[in-house]
Amino acid sequence: MTVQFKALCVHLLTATGAVFAMLAMLAAVDQNWSIMFLWLVVAFAVDGVDGPLARKYNVKTNAPIYDGVLLDLIIDYLTYVFVPAYALFKSDLLSGWSGWIVIIVITFTSALYFADTRMKTRDNSFSGFPGCWNMVVIVLFATQPNYWIILGIVCLLAITMFLPLKFIHPVRTERWRVLSLPIAFAWTWFAGWAAWVDFHPESWALWGLVLTSIYLTVVGIVQQLIPVRTRA
Repeated sequence: MTVQFKALCVHLLTATGAVFAMLAMLAAVDQNWSIMFLWLVVAFAVDGVDGPLARKYNVKTNAPIYDGVLLDLIIDYLTYVFVPAYALFKSDLLSGWSGWIVIIVITFTSALYFADTRMKTRDNSFSGFPGCWNMVVIVLFATQPNYWIILGIVCLLAITMFLPLKFIHPVRTERWRVLSLPIAFAWTWFAGWAAWVDFHPESWALWGLVLTSIYLTVVGIVQQLIPVRTRA
């Protein structure tokens, strides 16, 4: 296979995320939350591997007919924002008025963030919470906190989207990647496991999901607080 064909295949792999988003949405309409999250986890896994492959095969040069960045953003909005927001709105976790606030806050702020040209930092992290609502919502489904807590978490994260707080990219942020990348893999495993057992409260997957989510959420901010040591 030529490198051009391999680069094209990377675009095709990225595009499968749209199919997984539709399958997740169909499950969400039927309120089959476990199946919905399983499809979102599959989409998350695809999103984790297509970036390194795109850089490996230099898709901008070898398959320039498609804009990989735009394609990725479209699918990320579907799988990271739109479907999870719908699921949270239709779940029993929120009261009527709070559900409307949450779905408006999530979709509106995420649309602005995804179009923000300043979203990436010099070390390939994200400036502000990167709109990974799929990761947030699956933890909320697993833990089922009070709707006031959900409302507070959503509003707080939405605000941080526009603050100079760093959130790592587990693959591209080099600092502490030796720890962050395995934890990201663990998060994917725990998320799939939790959805597979229908968020059974006695499953160890829930604890693993919560702990890995906390790490991935705060590690970038911790890196900001701990300056990089430079050699004299």
